[in-house]
Amino acid sequence: MHPGRQYRGSLEGKREQRSYKALLEDPMLRFSGLYQENCSDLYVTCQVFAEGKPLALPVRTSYKAFSTRWNWNEWLRLPVKYPDLPQSAQVALTVWDIYGPGRAVPVGGTTVTLFGKYGMFRQGMHDLKVWPGVEGDGGEPTTTPGRTSSSLAEDQMGRLAKLTKAHRQGHMVKVDWLDRLTFREIEMINESEKRSSNFMYLMVEFPRVKTNDKEYSIVYYEKDGDDASPVLTSCDIVKVPDPQMGMENLVESKHHKLARSLRSGPSDHDLKPNAATRDQLNIIVSYPPTKQLSSEEQDLVWKFRYYLTTQEKALTKFLKCVNWDLPQEAKQALELLGKWRPMDVEDSLELLSSHFTNPTVRRYAVARLQQADDEDLLMYLLQLVQALKYENFSDIQGGLEPGSKRDSQGLSDDSTLDSSQILSGSSGSSMAPQKGKEGADSENLEQDLCTFLISRACKNSTLANYLYWYVIVECEDQDTQQRDPKTHEMYLNVMRRFSQALLKGDKSVRVMRSLLAAQQTFVDRLVQLMKAVQRESGNRKKKTERLQALLADNEKVNLSEIEPIPLPLEPQIRIRGIVPETATLFKSALMPAKLIFKAEDGAMYPVIFKHGDDLRQDQLILQIISLMDKLLRKENLDLKLTPYKVLATSTKHGFMQFVQSVPVAEVLATEGNIQSFFRKHAPSEKGPYGISSEVMDTYVKSCAGYCVITYILGVGDRHLDNLLLTKTGKLFHIDFGYILGRDPKPLPPPMKLSKEMVEGMGGMQSEQYQEFRKQCYTAFLHLRRYSNLILNLFSLMVDANIPDIALEPDKTVKKVQDKFRLDLSDEEAVHYMQSLIDESVGALFAAVVEQIHKFAQYWRR
Repeated sequence: MHPGRQYRGSLEGKREQRSYKALLEDPMLRFSGLYQENCSDLYVTCQVFAEGKPLALPVRTSYKAFSTRWNWNEWLRLPVKYPDLPQSAQVALTVWDIYGPGRAVPVGGTTVTLFGKYGMFRQGMHDLKVWPGVEGDGGEPTTTPGRTSSSLAEDQMGRLAKLTKAHRQGHMVKVDWLDRLTFREIEMINESEKRSSNFMYLMVEFPRVKTNDKEYSIVYYEKDGDDASPVLTSCDIVKVPDPQMGMENLVESKHHKLARSLRSGPSDHDLKPNAATRDQLNIIVSYPPTKQLSSEEQDLVWKFRYYLTTQEKALTKFLKCVNWDLPQEAKQALELLGKWRPMDVEDSLELLSSHFTNPTVRRYAVARLQQADDEDLLMYLLQLVQALKYENFSDIQGGLEPGSKRDSQGLSDDSTLDSSQILSGSSGSSMAPQKGKEGADSENLEQDLCTFLISRACKNSTLANYLYWYVIVECEDQDTQQRDPKTHEMYLNVMRRFSQALLKGDKSVRVMRSLLAAQQTFVDRLVQLMKAVQRESGNRKKKTERLQALLADNEKVNLSEIEPIPLPLEPQIRIRGIVPETATLFKSALMPAKLIFKAEDGAMYPVIFKHGDDLRQDQLILQIISLMDKLLRKENLDLKLTPYKVLATSTKHGFMQFVQSVPVAEVLATEGNIQSFFRKHAPSEKGPYGISSEVMDTYVKSCAGYCVITYILGVGDRHLDNLLLTKTGKLFHIDFGYILGRDPKPLPPPMKLSKEMVEGMGGMQSEQYQEFRKQCYTAFLHLRRYSNLILNLFSLMVDANIPDIALEPDKTVKKVQDKFRLDLSDEEAVHYMQSLIDESVGALFAAVVEQIHKFAQYWRR
């Protein structure tokens, strides 16, 4: 059905003659219809538009010579069917005048929608305003609307048009003689309104649809348009129990089985993805480790598993797609595991998380870890000890020697574990590994994580040192003991197995064992000493004197002159005791002690010993900072970081490396600003601001490094007392009691950058500040490339008893991942980092007092 002979009409109004100047510029105007005495030969074109685009070619009226008025009285048929018209369809009409041979100019144009606002096709006569000198515009919104209500006159015409329409539709009683008079009157009013207006009007008639003398309307039909939309009268949530909620979807599980049956296996061998699928697979492979794959993505990875075996990064994604409860599927997956290109050590950490319980998969991860050298293993050791929580506990216990229970009789029942007992009690039986089951060097999948860590520790005294202390802390954690006794027992078994393995080794390994026992005794004595000092009544001076006196009394305490042992904090340094007269106590509430150790080679090594504090959160953050430092150096970027060492020797005490430095708060109090401090300690006539250029360079780099790292780790509670400076220009942070976005102050800034730090560089206009910004986004880009490794390490820490992780363990990895903004490209990431810095710094240097933003207040204690 066509939108019928759509239009029949006439044009009313006067055309405005052009000025004499226009005639001079274009003499051809004289021959246009404007200068004819009678009505010129105009014609009209008509075209249907929707969404600003034409739906068909225009149609035009036939030639007609007019004498007194322009009246075409002709129906036009538009080349579009009714069902093809969208609701927004409109018709653009243009009146043209012949102007010279083969040329026409628009007299004016107008546009009207084909459907009214309720979706009813227009009917009857309509007066449309013609916009002079332009073609009818079919755009949305149109610039030549035929129906407007901009003036009172048009309002009057519009009102009468509405009444006429209501009459036509039968909403008024029809009285023949009165109707004739009324319509004549309406026509008169319309005529006068048009005359008084400067516009011309085109009168258009839309057809009426009649069948069997009955009149119908054409309505835009919308599928489901007559469905009642539910209107909620109240906002109560009504819970309806769904008995099938927890049950499996039988259709999906059948599809799953069919898609992965052994029959489809051979046909999958040679499957190669097309370009679009390959791009999709690449996107899936590059997902961060936290991303859950949808069932469609899982099926895709499974389908192209043979194709993906050449991509080591795809293995973790494939293993996530396997339903390990289905024996056939698990069998296929494990066969493929051996054929896959071996994954990187960093990625294998993901397979040791709680998400992977299949023992073969976990042993595969351990086999990959065997490729790591001792230095890399040390970087991940803290997390690997945590990953023992996800191992099979009976396997760990099964590795114990018979009779070992006898050696540690009472230890498993006794809640207080004297760890030195495990190491000093000699074991009657040796820990000869069963052949094939626990071969130390076996590159097969026979070693579980516990066996692997112990066998590597027996070959490297530094690894043995840290493994011992990391496991001891878990053994002594009262919280785990009460909450999860099985895990506690597992760590005790790990310690027993470690002890047995050391006893089984050659002389040097047995020496390692006795040194660990000596370290434990040393720490226990030190704890007794700190308790005695804390019990001492009196002020800090009194307590310090007591500390020095106790240290000097070697008969009673035996800490100042001892047989050389490795320092637990840094086992490469062998210490001969503590220098009594140099011991001091810090001002803070717990009064940690600063102790200076005499090394075997005569060097002095200052250490802070804290008693009454759980250092595990600081230990984790400094391990991650140390790792980030190594990753950045790997990319040839040395940001002069200070990853000082921290070791928790129990849940209540531990060591920290002491770095000679001054808090920024103190620098400001004594020197006024950071630059004066540097000028005092590293003056140079040639350097910037009279400071040695090397010191300035170190300062800028360390500022950038710590800004990016504290941003990624969400370090909070920053003030000028926990921001330290060294005389060589290194700036660094201490005290990580608030991490992962937690902060005691409201609305912390995203970048921990204080006004004093920027002034130290020479202000926002200095080239040092520009260099700082450059170093920031370079470091951010480098660290983003290692995001998977950092996220994997955090995912292994979710069950560690670390306060800020224990708050929301399931969100931990997500919090770090969000900081990396992995959704951005490298270029976008640079812009993002720049905007973060500018936002934080702009707030610090606000010119007007009212603008001093929350960020500027942040650094004040």
